Amino acid sequence: MLKTTLKIDGMMCGMCEAHINDAVRKNFDVKKVSSSHSKGVTEIISENPVDETKLKKVIEETGYTPVSVKTEPYKKKFLGIF
Repeated sequence: MLKTTLKIDGMMCGMCEAHINDAVRKNFDVKKVSSSHSKGVTEIISENPVDETKLKKVIEETGYTPVSVKTEPYKKKFLGIF
């Protein structure tokens, strides 16, 4: 599993987050995608690497500005509650 973190300029509200999440889901095979307009970040969890060039293009087509993309192995959070 991989986590791709994308910094994005231009998100102002929850609808902006939804536009980006929908665009990512339509164009990529992802397990999970979540965006935060207050942090200016979108996080994508996927089985396979996401094409960063295509990802930036998809974000630009929604009217937002991708600033950076970082991909790293995804570590599932363990809460340790039994």
